[in-house]
Amino acid sequence: MNDFVRGLRLWFAPERIREEGDTPDYRFSLANERTFLAWIRTALALIGGGFAVDQFLPGLGWGVRAGLALGLLAAGVLCSLRAVNHWVRCERAMRRGEDLPASRFPALLSLVVAVVALAMVVVVLFGWEGR
Repeated sequence: MNDFVRGLRLWFAPERIREEGDTPDYRFSLANERTFLAWIRTALALIGGGFAVDQFLPGLGWGVRAGLALGLLAAGVLCSLRAVNHWVRCERAMRRGEDLPASRFPALLSLVVAVVALAMVVVVLFGWEGR
């Protein structure tokens, strides 16, 4: 079975991760879980921001408002999926005695949030008035 499918199965059966390698110091597993929860909080904040843009900025044109909201919502969805994937990958690496996995996702998420924030700065400074 390929590694991707095996990793995906661990999302829904995390107890099976115990079949791999040795049990790490529990403090590392708990730190991994706290990191997971931080990513989930970030995902919830992004999703909430997407809904806030859509609901509380009716003066924006539909396309601009929808674009900003969808950007934040998509970032929230990706962030929540990344959270569980990263948790599994880190737990497996710790159990196997491997280096923790590197990820480009934080840079990608930062860029998406920065683009949405810059668009919001333009809206705040110059207004939009439904154009």
